Amino acid sequence: MKRRIFGRGLVAGLGLAGVGGAAWATATPAALPVVASFSILGDLVQQVGGERVQLTQLIGPDSDAHVFQPRPAQARLVGQARLVFSNGLGFEGWMPRLLRSANFRGQHVVLSRGIEPLRNPGHGHRHGHGHGHGHDHGEHDPHAWQNVAHVRVYVRNIADALCAADAAGCDFYRQRAQAYDAVLAQLDDYIRAAWAPIEVAQRRVIVAHDAFAYYGQAYNVRFMAARGVSADSEPTARGIARLVQQIREERIRALFVENVTDPRLIEQIGRETGLRPAGRLYSDALSAPGGTAPTYVEMLRHNTLALTRAVAAA
Repeated sequence: MKRRIFGRGLVAGLGLAGVGGAAWATATPAALPVVASFSILGDLVQQVGGERVQLTQLIGPDSDAHVFQPRPAQARLVGQARLVFSNGLGFEGWMPRLLRSANFRGQHVVLSRGIEPLRNPGHGHRHGHGHGHGHDHGEHDPHAWQNVAHVRVYVRNIADALCAADAAGCDFYRQRAQAYDAVLAQLDDYIRAAWAPIEVAQRRVIVAHDAFAYYGQAYNVRFMAARGVSADSEPTARGIARLVQQIREERIRALFVENVTDPRLIEQIGRETGLRPAGRLYSDALSAPGGTAPTYVEMLRHNTLALTRAVAAA
């Protein structure tokens, strides 16, 4: 299955010219077979690769990469690919086993290469906010795509890898990467402008899992999470009690569910604090085509609108 992405979302949502939206097309006969580990990376690869790539996404929209179990058919597609794109930073812990079982002989491209990762606050100890988690998720926080500046690095890495694998298409890839980079630069400006009227001390948000630290660092927003960096980590009762107390003491009002996590924990916190969830954020996966966040740009725009509206109304 191949996804080709052009103008709808950016022109309608941001007033920008460039790559965006969602449509479906057939790859060219000589298209390069490539694999992306999950939907956000799949969108980025398609933005750069266009019709010159035949893209397979291992993990689709609204699906959690933390609990993914590759199927034999997917292993066969990986074995046939020229390039496999992953996030790295421990996000796809199953990737080394998959590449071995698929007898993969192509190039594995880790898109987070070249960024400075944040440390995972739960690595080797209890979570920093007191929300204990029973297991470790690696030294670094893998959710680097929540900072648009990091995704601009991802896009350069994608273009470099595609050029190395398909020299005849290098000018094509570079042109698309340059156009998309301009769109990302404008998206970053848009996010900063959206937060500018809101006092920094007011920018406090409760989320289901610790997926937004890079966004928080880039745009000066304080996120507090019920779970650690993995959506399947288990919080302790003591940790949740401390979070509820913190919400009450600091009068935090922006509470969100996420598309890849069970909403019941956030709903429980809402009942105990008298808050209603302000909406849904997209953290580790895009929405399905036709949804509110079918591309990376639309995901960041949706999240920013939801966050700023909730925080400003608090």
